[in-house]
Amino acid sequence: MKWFTIEELTRSSTAERLHIDNKPSEAVVGNLKRLAEQTLDPARALLGSPIFVNSGYRCPQLNKAVGGVPNSFHLQGRAADLDTRNGRNRELYDILQALPHVELIWERGGAWIHVAL
Repeated sequence: MKWFTIEELTRSSTAERLHIDNKPSEAVVGNLKRLAEQTLDPARALLGSPIFVNSGYRCPQLNKAVGGVPNSFHLQGRAADLDTRNGRNRELYDILQALPHVELIWERGGAWIHVAL
C-alpha cells in the first residue's frame, strides 16, 4: 500500500459522531489491502494527484446508519467511495475502468465514484 492507509480506509466521521466502533477484522483488512494495492494505488499513480476516500470499510451498524444497502461491498472492505476534490472525477473514473474492479458507479452526477473489487 503506497498511497492509502488502513486508517484512511476505515475512518468515518459518522462512526465517530455516533460512537460506532468501525474496527475491521483481519479478513476485512486483507480485503482493504487488496483494494488499495490492485485498484486504488494504481489509480493514484496514473492520475498523478491525490484521491480522497469518502467512505471505505463500514461495519454493519455504520452501514445502516449511512443508509447503505444490506449487501454493500463496503461491509467486506471491498469498496471505497472516492473524490479527487479538484474536478478530475471523470478522469479518475476513466482510469478506474481499466483497473481491476467488480463494481464501478458514477455517483450523484459525479459527486463521487464508488469502486469495488
